[in-house]
Amino acid sequence: MTLAELRAQLQALEHLPESTLVVLAKDAEGNGFSPLCEAEPGMYLADTTYSGEHYLTEEQRQAEDEPDEYSQAPDDAVSAVFLWPTN
Repeated sequence: MTLAELRAQLQALEHLPESTLVVLAKDAEGNGFSPLCEAEPGMYLADTTYSGEHYLTEEQRQAEDEPDEYSQAPDDAVSAVFLWPTN
């Protein structure tokens, strides 16, 4: 899903109150759920069609106290928005 596709789906929910909770599924089968905690930009490198690795953007990495603790994103990583669950 792209950010444009997410925005379109969220627009279809505009009728809901702003206080409506956003919850993430643990997996595609719905074997658990957790409220959304944070959304942030980053870099993503797919390992498979359903799994991959998260990297900080170079700007995020340089803003860290010790940027060398974080691996640089590989050249073929793409920009992504990461949605983090509470648990």
